[in-house]
Amino acid sequence: MDAMDALMKRRSVRSFTATPVPVKIIEKIVDAGRLAPTARNVQPWEFVVVTNPDTRRAIAQLATTGPFIADAPLCVAVFCTDTKYWLEDGCAATENIIIAARAHGLGHCWVAGDKKPYAAAVSELLGVPAGYRLISLIAVGYPKEEPPPVQKRPLKDVLHWEKF
Repeated sequence: MDAMDALMKRRSVRSFTATPVPVKIIEKIVDAGRLAPTARNVQPWEFVVVTNPDTRRAIAQLATTGPFIADAPLCVAVFCTDTKYWLEDGCAATENIIIAARAHGLGHCWVAGDKKPYAAAVSELLGVPAGYRLISLIAVGYPKEEPPPVQKRPLKDVLHWEKF
């Protein structure tokens, strides 16, 4: 699937089959995160892939907005060192991961990390050293069904030339 097709077909998925995702595909989607743009080429990110069902259930209990993480075959936790542009860099990496997941036929859902009360507990559960911030938790797997398209605002309503 080409990049534009993956962008246009991207949907948040919260219901997954139990089919495991092959390691080579996991590595490709995380590598897409590693290739994200980063301010001043700092590359502050680290990625923790969680496939263990007990750990995913524990994350799902902590992340109140992501109970479906327990049922996804994997969760990618994106962390960044506390640099000047850690949030922007981490969000760029997260976006790359979800687009790469879609390009490989996977469903995904981005669950917020930063500013959430569970961020420190998730970091502790995953053994993350001090100085890292949780950017996102990404549930990933083969979707049980394809969600319908989400209505997006038309381009003509959001595109401005020269001035707002």
